[in-house]
Amino acid sequence: MNKTSKVIQKLREDYSSEELLEQSADVSPFNQFNKWMEQAINTKLKHPNAMTLSTSSRDGYSSSRIVLLKGFDENGFVFFTNYKSRKGIELIDNPNAALNFFWSELEKQVRIEGAVEKVSELESDEYFNTRPRESKIGTWASYQSSNLINRKQLDKKVEELTEEFGENPIPRPPFWGGFILKPTYFEFWQGRPSRLHDRLAYLKNIPGNWRIERLSP
Repeated sequence: MNKTSKVIQKLREDYSSEELLEQSADVSPFNQFNKWMEQAINTKLKHPNAMTLSTSSRDGYSSSRIVLLKGFDENGFVFFTNYKSRKGIELIDNPNAALNFFWSELEKQVRIEGAVEKVSELESDEYFNTRPRESKIGTWASYQSSNLINRKQLDKKVEELTEEFGENPIPRPPFWGGFILKPTYFEFWQGRPSRLHDRLAYLKNIPGNWRIERLSP
């Protein structure tokens, strides 16, 4: 075992800021998530909407990365990406996916599982039009997840597109847009002392009906 691993083994932190009990949890996982997201935003955490997105290929190989949540309601959780990126291809081939939010300062974590589908082109257009101009050009310039010879190749493409678009409106690329994950499972984790954490799972029975179960820490 190397020196860094020995240091990692000694890292300890006891959680004691809050508790999560059945009588205080909302009957709706969407409302419970909204409460925690509002708390993360009001606490001014950096990137409170950052989430780990886990996907699997058609062959069952898994991968994960951080993406940004751009909206949610009782229909699901929306994020945007290049449809031809690794995650985009995997989501199209195998729509089952998982999200994970971890707000360390609040000692909270939320896991969400479900299937994804593309949002409407109108919704993708509307969000794309809110993005800064430089980000729009970057979307056109980057064939996400493909190989680059070097950084200069990407910078040159950005320069060419900047000149090509000029002052004209920049349309959304057909290979870029949104996905919505429609949950079938939530798990809310609240850190507690001595690793005896609170874990409440919401399991979907029928549309609009969720069963709450407490899980062992």
